[in-house]
Amino acid sequence: MGRRLGRQLPTAFFLLRGPNVETLKTLAWYVVLVYVVALAALLGVMRQPVLFGRVMSQVPRPLFMIVPFKQLWLLARAGHLRVGDPAPEFSLPTVDRKARVRLSSLRGHKPVVLIFGSYT
Repeated sequence: MGRRLGRQLPTAFFLLRGPNVETLKTLAWYVVLVYVVALAALLGVMRQPVLFGRVMSQVPRPLFMIVPFKQLWLLARAGHLRVGDPAPEFSLPTVDRKARVRLSSLRGHKPVVLIFGSYT
């Protein structure tokens, strides 16, 4: 009987010790990998404003303490223009909505001032 107890003791002792260090390291790497993939996905969503609004309305409040939303937002909306670069081409409807005006049609003919903001 003493021999059986001696053989069972190491197994029982191993089970009481819990997970080993290698298992914890592997688990930590998986957690980091999932976090990085989630941040990359959120960055991709932030580049699509309509989808971003829908996703952000579903984000639980505690997640705001874990995810660096401000830094991701600044990275997603940074753009590639530098001072002195020409404005990118775009077209907008006229006030009466009967035609469209392209920025390139005004280059070299009239001064153009772009104002982005709210006047409310």
